[in-house]
Order: sequence, then C-alpha cells, then structure tokens
Amino acid sequence: MLEVYRVPVTDRDHTRAGLALHLVAASIGAPVRVIRDDPRNPASTRARRLAMYLAHIGYGWTVERVAHAFGMNRATAAKACAWAEDAREDPAVDALMETLEDCLRRIAVGGDAA
Repeated sequence: MLEVYRVPVTDRDHTRAGLALHLVAASIGAPVRVIRDDPRNPASTRARRLAMYLAHIGYGWTVERVAHAFGMNRATAAKACAWAEDAREDPAVDALMETLEDCLRRIAVGGDAA
C-alpha cells in the first residue's frame, strides 16, 4: 500500500487557517459555513482563495503548509495564491488584502509568524 506524505499540521495551524477564513468571510459579508459547504459557489471559491493567500502572506507560510492547513492539495493552494496575487491588481482587492494582512498579524501573530 502506498503511503501518502503529509506535512505535519498542528492544531495551531488549523486555528490560524480558520482565522484567515473568518476574516475574509467577515470582510465580504459571507457566512463561513456557506464558504466551507458550497465549494461550487463562485463567491465561496473566491473567499477560500483569498483566505489561503492571506495565510500564505500574512503568516509567511509555504504553499504546502497552506494547503495542508486548509485541507487542500499543494496544486490547489498554489493556484489559489496565484489567482489572489493577480486579483491584487484591482485596487479594491489590494486595499482589502492590506487591511486583512494587518488584522491577521495584529490578532494572531503578535511577533510570532511561525
């Protein structure tokens, strides 16, 4: 039987991923439950992508760590982060992400980005 390699993800990583998702959800006015439970909804997809990207840049996580913390594979997380990076060309998205990065760091990091 083939054993699948998994990056160790701590409860703290899951909590921080949840914080990123909750911040995005609150900022766009969408319930987290809907974002998690409706993967085909375009608004849900956008919110998950922004949350993964927020964790990537806000915590300084590798794409692989983001993927595992969000329960995704690395390719999905990489695609999400690339999409969000491109979306930042829109000044409104860029401003939102700047605000969310600041919030994330103030709430969760407190000088400890690891």
